[in-house]
Amino acid sequence: MLNKKIKILIIGTNNRGKLKEIRSLLPKNIKALSTSSFNLKSPIENGKTFKENSLIKSKYFSKKTNLFCLADDSGLEIDIIKKRPGIFSARWGGKNLDFKKAIRKVYSEIKKKEPNWKKKKIKARFICALSISYLNKTIVCVEGKIEGTISDKPRGLNGFGYDPIFIPLDKKKTFAEMNPLQKYKIDHRYKAFKKIKKFF
Repeated sequence: MLNKKIKILIIGTNNRGKLKEIRSLLPKNIKALSTSSFNLKSPIENGKTFKENSLIKSKYFSKKTNLFCLADDSGLEIDIIKKRPGIFSARWGGKNLDFKKAIRKVYSEIKKKEPNWKKKKIKARFICALSISYLNKTIVCVEGKIEGTISDKPRGLNGFGYDPIFIPLDKKKTFAEMNPLQKYKIDHRYKAFKKIKKFF
């Protein structure tokens, strides 16, 4: 545990959707810088878990800036296709992070396993690992998750990534159909953030 609260940090992501959401979760008195302020590209994520990839990013960006770094690694697990795309969620969108392409791939992979899938509940979950590092030192690394199902077609214009096809348990709307503030209060990133907010 830190002796004093963190007041300034870099958010270790080049994903604008994640940056916006993490900024909304942080207390207003925190000065949260973005990687673009330092013109930093993301490191190679060769971890085997969300937590490992989150730590690769938080340590990398911290060492580059000499600041505390809060980094996220998150993705979608779909049970019927062996919990893929998982840690490869962003990579399914290709070099340009085209999530329309990634979503088409999700549907294609599900259909291979279950041709009649649209009439069934396809179980899935979003997982988020959040870590804070200072240089090589891990301050904290936690995980949050939210269970749900895959919608039979993309719905909604809010959010980012796979939000248009994920329906949280006990909800009727996809994440992309929800008001962003409504989503931010229930999702995997929020659940992970609740475990680290004591550091701010």
